[in-house]
Formats: sequence, structure tokens, C-alpha cells
Amino acid sequence: MATSTSSGDSPARRPIDWPSLAAVAVLAAVAALAYSGTFSVPLLYDDETSIASNASIHRLLSAFRPPADATVSGRPVLNLSLALNYAVSGTDVWSYHALNLAIHILSGLALFGIVRRTLEGRAEARAPAIAFCAALLWVVHPLLTESVTYIVQRAESLMGLFYLLTLYAFIRACGQGLRTARAWFVLCALCCLLGMATKEVMATAPLVVFLYDRTFLSGSFREAWRRHGREHAVLAATWLILPFLVVSTHGRGGSAGFGSGVSWWAYGLTQLQAVVHYLRLSIWPSPLIFDYGSALAGGFAAVLPQALVVAALAAATAWALFRKPALGFLGAAFFVILAPSSSIVPVATETMAEHRMYLPLVPLVVLFVAGAFRWLGRCALPVCLVLAAGLLAGTWRRNEAYRSDEGIWGDTVAKRPGNERAQNNLGFALEKIPGRLGDSVARYEEALRLKPGYVEAHYNLGTALASLGRPADAIAQYREALRLNAGYAEAHYNLGVELERMPGRLDEAIGEYQAAVRLKPGYEEAQNNLGNALDAAGRHPEAIQQLEEALRLNPGIAQTHCNLGNALESVGRTPEAVAEYGEALRLRPGYVEAHNNLGCALERIPGELPEAIGHFQEALRLDPGHVQAHYNLGTALASLGRTQEAMVQYEEALRLSPGLAEARYNLGNALDSLGRIPEAIAQYREALLSKPDDPSVLLRLAVAELKVPGGTGEAIGHLRAVIRVQPGNDVARQILAEIGAPQR
Repeated sequence: MATSTSSGDSPARRPIDWPSLAAVAVLAAVAALAYSGTFSVPLLYDDETSIASNASIHRLLSAFRPPADATVSGRPVLNLSLALNYAVSGTDVWSYHALNLAIHILSGLALFGIVRRTLEGRAEARAPAIAFCAALLWVVHPLLTESVTYIVQRAESLMGLFYLLTLYAFIRACGQGLRTARAWFVLCALCCLLGMATKEVMATAPLVVFLYDRTFLSGSFREAWRRHGREHAVLAATWLILPFLVVSTHGRGGSAGFGSGVSWWAYGLTQLQAVVHYLRLSIWPSPLIFDYGSALAGGFAAVLPQALVVAALAAATAWALFRKPALGFLGAAFFVILAPSSSIVPVATETMAEHRMYLPLVPLVVLFVAGAFRWLGRCALPVCLVLAAGLLAGTWRRNEAYRSDEGIWGDTVAKRPGNERAQNNLGFALEKIPGRLGDSVARYEEALRLKPGYVEAHYNLGTALASLGRPADAIAQYREALRLNAGYAEAHYNLGVELERMPGRLDEAIGEYQAAVRLKPGYEEAQNNLGNALDAAGRHPEAIQQLEEALRLNPGIAQTHCNLGNALESVGRTPEAVAEYGEALRLRPGYVEAHNNLGCALERIPGELPEAIGHFQEALRLDPGHVQAHYNLGTALASLGRTQEAMVQYEEALRLSPGLAEARYNLGNALDSLGRIPEAIAQYREALLSKPDDPSVLLRLAVAELKVPGGTGEAIGHLRAVIRVQPGNDVARQILAEIGAPQR
């Protein structure tokens, strides 16, 4: 590689540059101060799919295969960085924010190095001061908060770091001796490759490096290629991985590219507005907006002023490239870096976004600082420091909005009320807050007013209405979501949940669960509910099959083990059911239902009644208000002849649930066995209020009535009722025959 040194393997050793080290320390400290309040900012919006629901980050090796339906798709280095955080803190956000901040600080230091070395190469005596001020203003600029505070937008900042390091390493390679130059260029190429695997905007890096070489090192494109052609070719070769990465995204679910449903013309016109808006925010960063929505420009006439501004800037850049190359480089870098996202290739779901200015802000800040030092001289440094203080305060205030879902989406709705996605997401944030369901519904309804065919808002409105106890309205919203998108597995699932709660609609619920499982293989919740519904419908073998499949996909779900135990118990496979309940308790020792169900299963196994009682008692220790556990404990105690203790449990069950006919029936039996016949009769009659045609209750009531004076007449009536309900009941017929009463 050709270098600027004339002989030897390396230049003379430079003394320690203490002013630069001090500048680096100040930059790091100021950036840390600006973002020190962000370490508890929760997962927001796309963080859910890229972090919370992204199983690929649970292992470092699987991180190289990011999911295809998230911000991390086609970006394995970004996904790997999230996996490193997951290894440190799981989904606890502090480590993610710490790494985001570290990336931003390193980017600021790389920028400082690039500007300082570029200006020193042009014999600029104020190079360190200009570099310091440029890096300082950039790291504290509020326009960058989205790229630093919003975790998943590490895509932008990490790519930005690799971009700046690529350029910095190239500069160092061109200014070193042969041996050191090779090491720097290896770093340059590696950073370029890593950037390509972080975000697609990195595709512009080889072009910007080539333009930098022509402008600041070689003087012309021809000379740049003659001196460093091999190096530029290697950087260009890193483009080769991009087609494979882009294909792996599958068009980001149809949200990006020319097949996204948004015309290139409409998107391009919108970008004219976006570029001018970004420029304004660079100068006056307010108001900053988290989500601009998917609105498009209303035609060329609507963007004519912005088109004239962009055209003038582009023309000035073209002129400057030849007449004022340094200025031309800054202008060209701005447009080139923005081009992948702000040209004519549609990003349908995000027509404008502040995070896209993470790198393009660099040339604007450098231009401003260089101009300030040229025109203000010594006054430029204090002016820049005062400006930095103001920008830092703005960054601190902006980060306050990120402290909660409600805060960031409320801020977005206040600034962009016509953004249906912001309305929907504010509704989703409010739905999580106790007492705010009504407000949540209002936001979903506003989102649907703005965009009637908004599938996600119909779905979310359905979940909110279901939580408000309005199942019929919830079902209507789920059905509308499915009319708009028949492949919406979650809507099928939730529709199934609501249908299952309604009398006589179990078969419909099963159909919805089956659709959800078919559309989304591996959908554990749907398979679990499908298994339960099939079990409730008496289709036990099918239920067992579904629940076993759910456990094959994820054997660590205690509830699914418990449900499989229920299904196995339904077909008499009690030992296997006991094993499943035991596994559920191993996974979740405090699982009340598993204790109760295990007790029921053990009660059926000879010799296991004491252990069954222990599980019922443990269930009640964990949940003293568990009605069924009180009842089950009563039946177990009664089986051991511990009648008085059993009665206490039945009475407690009835205190909690007065209409529990089974408990009244068994309490009546216990009273009868103790000779307290009138009390037993009273309990049987109460049981009949809930189950008027239950032959067991009618028969025991009749037997008890025959034991009291004057009760024969009522007993005969009840015995006849038994025969009417259950014609084959020989016991009732025999009793009627013994007392000489006709059977009709």
C-alpha cells in the first residue's frame, strides 16, 4: 500500500498528546452525562420483537441467524451485540443502554480522530480544537437521542461506529509505514465488513472513503485509484455479503423495497420534505418525534419549496466538489449517507425517522464548527462550548420522554395526532396501566378513525374490550382483523379464547385455535389452549397429542405439563398424569392448580391418600381461598373417616362459593352419617336449588326424609323424581317397593 512516508517501516514515535487525551476524556464524560438518565428506559416498540421475543439472542451462535420479521433481520452483527447483552443481563435493560452509550462515545472519539488528522494533514494549527468542538456538539446533539436511547436503533449507532472507524483506519493506514499501514488497513476492511452486517446504509462507506481519498489525500480520483486502488477494491468487495443479507430479510415483511405497496415517486417526494426537515432539526432540534408514521407527500406541488431547497443544495455540492473540494466532500457525504433510506426506495412503515440522521449530522456539524473557527477566530471555542451546554440540556430533556411507553407515545401523539400508529401504540401502553382501559379503547378507536383498515388497532381494541368484560364486542373486532388479514394467528387465538368462554361455542373455539396453530407452527399458547379445549370437548387423544407437541417445542412450561396431566387423567392414565403434575411443580413449586390436580390424581391410587391430602393442604397454604382445594380436601378426609375435619372444609368451600352443589351434597352426607338428619336434609335441599334434577341428591334426600317423622310423602315424591330423571335407578324403585308406594 502506498503511503506518505518516504522511507523506513514506520515514522518516528510521536510524543504523548496530552491535550488530545484530555479532549477524549471530556468527550466521554460529557456524553455519559447527557445519557446518564437512560439506563432504566424500558424496552420500547420494536425492542419487543428484537429483544424480548427474539429467541435467537439467547445463544451466541444462534444470534448469527436473526429472525426475518424484526429490526435485526439481515443484521447478524447487530443481533450478536444484543445476544452479548442478553448473556450479561437477560432482558434487564441496563446493560443494553450501557453498550449503546459506549458505542456512541466511541463514535464521538472516532469522529474526533478523523477531523483532527484531516485538518493536521492540511496544516491547520487549530485542528485539535476544531475536532474537539465538532465531536462535542455531535455527541450531545438531541437529534441523536433516538439512535442512542432507543435500544434497537443501535442498528444506526453501531453501523455509524463501524463507518467512522472504517474511515479513521483508512486515514491511519495512509499515514503510516508499510508494516503498520497493513495492520490499519486490515482493521479498516474488517470494520467495513462488520458494518455491512449491521445495517445496509454501510453500503455507502466504500464510496465515501474513495471520495475522502480523492479530496484530502490523493487530489484526484485517478490518483486515488493509482495509489490505493487495491484497498478500495477490497472495501468494495464487502458489498458482496449484502445481497445475501437482504434476501434473508424477505422484504422485512413487505415493509421495505419496491414491493412494499408504496410508489417510488410518492416516497421520493416525501423524502424531499424529510431532508429539509432533518436540516432544520440539525439547526433547531425541536420538536423531536419518536415516530413520524407512514404519511406520504400529497404531490409535487406540495413539496415544491423543499424540492427547490434540496436541488439548490445538491447543485452547490456538485459545484463545490470541483471548486471547493473539502466543502464538496461534506455536502456529498451528507447526501450519500442519507441516500439508502431517503431516496426513492420505499420504507413503507417509516417514511421519516430521526435516527437516519445519526451519521449525516456529522458533515453538518463539522461544516458549522469549521466555519465558526474561520469567522469567529478565538471566540469560536467559547461559542461552541455554550452551544454544547444548550444541546446537552436539550438531550437530557428529550430523554425524559423515553422513560415509559406512555411517556414516549404520549409525546408522539401530542406532536403528531394524525399518526394512527402512535395512537394505537399509546393505547397499548395505556392498556398496561391499571384503571386506564377506557383511555386505551379511546386511542384504538381514534387510530381506526384515522385508518379504518388498521389491522393491529382492530386486534388491540379487541383485547381491551375483552379485558373490560365485553366479549361480544371483542369478538367483532377480532373478526374484523381477520377479515382484513386472514393469516393473523394471534387474532385467531384470541378469538378462540373468547369463544371458549361462551356456552355452546367450544367447537368454534377449537377451530380458531387450530387455525392459529396452522398459521404459526410452534405457537405454544395456541397449542396449549387447543389441547385444553379438545380435552373439554371429550376429544382426549387429540388433546394429549397437541399438549405433547407443545411440550416438545418448549418443555419448560409448567402450565402445559399440568394441562397434559389433566388430559391423561381423563383417559385413565393416572400414573402418567401424576408424573406431569410433578414436573409442573418441579418447574413452578408454588403452582396451586398443579398441587390440587396432583392431589386428585393421587386420591385415585391405593395407599396414596395421605400424600393427596398433603398436596391439597399445600394448595390451600398457597391460596387459602381456593374453593376446589377445600372441597377436594374434604372428600379426602371423609374417605379416611375424618368426618368432622371434612365438614370444616366443605363449610369453608360453601362460604367461598355458596352455590357449590357438590359441597352441599357431601356436607349433607357427613351430617347424615353423624345422625344430624334435619341438617343433612337442609343441605340436600340447598343442593337441589343449584341442581334440581340431580338423581344422587334426590335419592339421598329421600333416604334422609324417610328417617324423620312425617317425611314419607316428600320422600316418595323425590324417589319418583329420581326414576323420572334416571329410569334405570333400581335403588329408588326398591325403596318405593319396600314402603309400598307406587312408582308413579
